[in-house]
Amino acid sequence: MTIQTDYGTVEYESKDLLIFPDGLFGFPKLTRYLLLRISEDDDSILLMMSVEDSSVAFTLFNPFFLCPDYSPVLTPEELMCLGAEESGELSYYVICVVRDDYLENTVNLKCPIVIHPQTRNGIQVILANSAYGYRHKLRSFPSITENITNVPNGSDNHADSST
Repeated sequence: MTIQTDYGTVEYESKDLLIFPDGLFGFPKLTRYLLLRISEDDDSILLMMSVEDSSVAFTLFNPFFLCPDYSPVLTPEELMCLGAEESGELSYYVICVVRDDYLENTVNLKCPIVIHPQTRNGIQVILANSAYGYRHKLRSFPSITENITNVPNGSDNHADSST
């Protein structure tokens, strides 16, 4: 099978798909996604694209790259839904809201995407009773700020800037 992306045609097999039986928040009818690496040798930032509507895609971060002490706790019902006995069996990703000024990009640590790597089934959860928020600015994470220390802070620093 193939899907057309902004970066060209991507070939995939059904075993490559992530299945979200209930969809994602705001997208309940889109249940099949393809996880694409942005960089061949780095899985800290990924693109998750719907194969049912290729105009729907999410930029995902590995939350442990951003926040090494990230410790999501799933309910027994959420674990059962994924067919997992414990949280350690699962993979976690957080959605990034991309802004024109990349320094204003935020991630949602409160509502991670959780995937069982063996079954490739996933859910999006709301972490109850956690201090994580819905909008953590990327620049607040040391792992990000260390990589952008040489980039001046200003609104003219966009890829589409003519200066």
